[in-house]
Amino acid sequence: MNAIIKAVYDVISGPKGQERDWDRMRSLFVPGARLISARAGKDGATTAHVMSVEDYIRLGGPMLQKDGFFEREAHRTEDRYGNIAQVFSTYESRHSTDAEPFQRGINSFQLLFDGQRWWVVTIYWQGETPSFPIPKQYGG
Repeated sequence: MNAIIKAVYDVISGPKGQERDWDRMRSLFVPGARLISARAGKDGATTAHVMSVEDYIRLGGPMLQKDGFFEREAHRTEDRYGNIAQVFSTYESRHSTDAEPFQRGINSFQLLFDGQRWWVVTIYWQGETPSFPIPKQYGG
């Protein structure tokens, strides 16, 4: 489980101008996996922006490469039952490894163990805001 979560953070992280290893990204997820961001709209309502792995690569890839992006895990809580797990992974996002974080939030990973390895089924995340600071139990 540690290796698969670390691999997700590693594959999306890199300096400005560096193409990410999208084949590695694809290899971490089950077929049909989803990446979902919870976003507040201008009207204040929160909606779910649902993406496939290919959508994430197409939409997020250019931004990651253009600006440089490094995301690391700052705290983790895990719940596991049999071959499924739910992990709250508090993240910090930076444009370079030595910069202050420009964003923090929580990635909610849903994972499946197939008897040989862990797979990502869903990553569902929300960035920290003044209205929703990260609680102490999640590293806030």
